[in-house]
Amino acid sequence: MGERVVVTGIGPVTPVGTGVEEFWTGLTAGRNGIGPIERFDASDLPVHLAGDVRDFDPSAWMDAKEIRRTDRFVHYAIASAKLAWQDAGTPEIPSERAAIVFSTGIGGIETLLRQHSVLLEKGPGRVSPFMVPALMANAAAGHIAMIFGFTGPNFCTVSACASGAHAVGEGFRMVRDGLADLALVGGSEAATLPLTVAAFAQMTALTKNTDPETASRPFDAGRDGFVLSEGACALVIERADRAEARGARVYAEVAGYGASDDAFHITAPDPKGTGAAIAIRRALEDAGEEPSVVDYVNAHGTSTQLNDAGETAALKAALGDEVAHRVAVSSTKSMTGHMLGAAGAVEAAASVLAIQRGVIPPTIHYETPDPDCDLDYVPNEARVAEVDFAISDSFGFGGQNAVVAFRRAG
Repeated sequence: MGERVVVTGIGPVTPVGTGVEEFWTGLTAGRNGIGPIERFDASDLPVHLAGDVRDFDPSAWMDAKEIRRTDRFVHYAIASAKLAWQDAGTPEIPSERAAIVFSTGIGGIETLLRQHSVLLEKGPGRVSPFMVPALMANAAAGHIAMIFGFTGPNFCTVSACASGAHAVGEGFRMVRDGLADLALVGGSEAATLPLTVAAFAQMTALTKNTDPETASRPFDAGRDGFVLSEGACALVIERADRAEARGARVYAEVAGYGASDDAFHITAPDPKGTGAAIAIRRALEDAGEEPSVVDYVNAHGTSTQLNDAGETAALKAALGDEVAHRVAVSSTKSMTGHMLGAAGAVEAAASVLAIQRGVIPPTIHYETPDPDCDLDYVPNEARVAEVDFAISDSFGFGGQNAVVAFRRAG
């Protein structure tokens, strides 16, 4: 069975709030984190909306030299890691017994694009020597290790929109299996840029809706694409006996983890949800539980026609029709937008908090039911409910699926 593993720290940096309390207040109040793109002129782009982390100041978390030498996705990651560590009570641990798994979907693409412009405008001699360490996907994991002095296992998961959930799941496995006593896990993304907005729009993945108040509407019949967003979230997970011994506040237990692939299409999900259902079933099997225990599903729920219908089919296939129609399902992307490689970690945090606080975040902007999406999506208002067991779904381009299960710690 391995060690029991619990969540003791959470560090969200998101469009609806930074830090546990602001983040949770934003989610349960149905706060919309989506608005006009302000960091650059988007007037010539087909999409003008995004979920931005507004008022974020990296100098609160890093010195000026570090800021200059790192990409914005690393800034978010470091802030989230420090927040989570503080939230966990700054536990003491031998450095070699602490692991890091920190994800991203795209990494330092802003650095890449800026340095490409330098090459074209000023020549190769002016390209920054810090370009490679700033853009590499594992930069956040490396910087976090140096900040905390952790010398245990350290790597980055890159599996598109499933990256963050893979990071949580792989860190959980390392602690459960005795490779580490504690893991700092999570994901970060900072990819809202003219090129990425144009690219996602060209593949018709982004909403064409120009109204921030209705742009991200998962499971609604009028949904037409996701909203690109930025941010990060870290979680501290550790052996339950160790957390108890130090008197740590425990949010929930990490119960299980499942992963799979659709093997169907490089970007489109399997409409039958077959691969996603495999990951859900594996997470439950890993937790040693039957579908009937599930109280809440934090859905991947991107607000695209294909994903939301496919995920609904997957939940029915994995949980059975009766349980699927009973369980509460909500998409916090209706508020945060889609944070790509950070999404799975942010949504794991939301799932854990739903268990600890006894409140299920809503799916906002839900107006028109879709016959292909006929479950209980907790429309528009948070719901007070006892949540003893929750799963968090994450599905990515490449057909990659990751599901993490959580239970009330007892």
